[in-house]
Amino acid sequence: MAQTIAGMTERQKSLAFFTLITALVLEIVDVTIINTALPAMQADFAARGQDLGGSAAQWIAAGYSLAFGLLLILGGRLGDIFGGRAMFLSGVAGFTLASALCGAAADPHLLIAARVLQGAAGAIMAPQVMAVIQILYDPVERIGRLAWFGVIGGLAGIAGPIIGGLLISADIAGLGWRTVFLINLPIGIAAFAAGWRYLPREVAHKGAKIDVIGTLAFGAALAAMLFPLVRGEHAGMDTGSMVLLAASPLLMWAAWAGLNRRAMAGQPVIFDPELPHNGLFRTGALIGLIFSAANTGFLFVFAHALQSRLGYSPLQTGLVHIPFSAGVMIGMGFLGRRYLAKMGKWVMVSAALALIVADVASLGWIALGGPGLWLLMPALLLAGVGMGCLSGPVSPVALARVDRRHAGAASGILKTVLQMGSAFGIALVGSAYFALGGPVLAMGAAGVYAALGVILVLLAGCLALALSLPDQIFAPEASSQPA
Repeated sequence: MAQTIAGMTERQKSLAFFTLITALVLEIVDVTIINTALPAMQADFAARGQDLGGSAAQWIAAGYSLAFGLLLILGGRLGDIFGGRAMFLSGVAGFTLASALCGAAADPHLLIAARVLQGAAGAIMAPQVMAVIQILYDPVERIGRLAWFGVIGGLAGIAGPIIGGLLISADIAGLGWRTVFLINLPIGIAAFAAGWRYLPREVAHKGAKIDVIGTLAFGAALAAMLFPLVRGEHAGMDTGSMVLLAASPLLMWAAWAGLNRRAMAGQPVIFDPELPHNGLFRTGALIGLIFSAANTGFLFVFAHALQSRLGYSPLQTGLVHIPFSAGVMIGMGFLGRRYLAKMGKWVMVSAALALIVADVASLGWIALGGPGLWLLMPALLLAGVGMGCLSGPVSPVALARVDRRHAGAASGILKTVLQMGSAFGIALVGSAYFALGGPVLAMGAAGVYAALGVILVLLAGCLALALSLPDQIFAPEASSQPA
């Protein structure tokens, strides 16, 4: 593998890198575009005499998220065994096929099934992005390359709802909402062709086997944790969901104990049990988990309160988010890229402090009744910069001292942790918000303040963890082994 990478020119590496970014665009746009399309789906199915009720509509979004979250670790491990290129191509092909099935779905049940398949394919595709980047570049070089993720990701997040609205309004060939899925076909085909041409060919690990027991054990533990949280985001918690959530730590402990037993016996394992003992990886993953919960919770409460408390329309709410997205691009694409290698943990420390100030200002502005929109814009810009400067470094910091042979599994674990953080953020922050907010159509300031309190506790945890990072994050460890 090392010889293959060493033989690549900088131009070839750049072409491979921008091929990988295509997967990021597919993933982000597909998640953000679906909310725009749901009302059109409901109207279309109703006209056909088919009911796309609240539960089915929820699972069109939740089915993707659940399949994606459950299979990320397996997707990363498959990349370690069969090579990041092979699994990236498989994931892109599956995602493209599933998109075609979504666009052709004749009833809501087929659409939900296709969305689950789409999430599963995304879980195979997504971990390979970081894994291949880790192979292509050394830790310091990754900082500059990953800065592109902030720029492209921010643009994709803004463009998703806009593209969805334009496609549905255009009603190309009478396809209506189906075009939001069918547009993935030319993008997916182009990504597959570019990946086939430009991604480095890796030698598969002969004799390596899939840890079926570990896959099922961790899958069951993650399902018990994610299913109630993802479902609760739309339908609330019932007794069964609470029992599953309470059982998830025990299932996770059993899966971890079994993993260690199989590793000691020399049997296949879904990931190297030494990974969680890597201090930098562990701390980086914890920062990602807590930050993802805080940020997802903030964005959820902010968007909901703008509409329920201040009476903003969905379009006005989307436009208000533009300074935040611009700040993300600045923080991740420029500030983080320029200063992370030099300042290390202090970039993340400063970002956590900026988020504390910005979130207090933004949600406080809403709680006070929105006195002058011009007062909100600087706070949102600062919040975006803080998010970019904190989320951008999570991957390069966490993976800085991970053996490249375990790049796929480590990337899969990291993305799973971020997915779990998002689900926890909705559950924790959303619960505080609705518990004290009063009637949904007249949300009171108490709910906003309660949500803000939870967010501040989470950000304080991020700050403490960032301060605990070593001063020389990207200094090689004596125990590190080259690929």
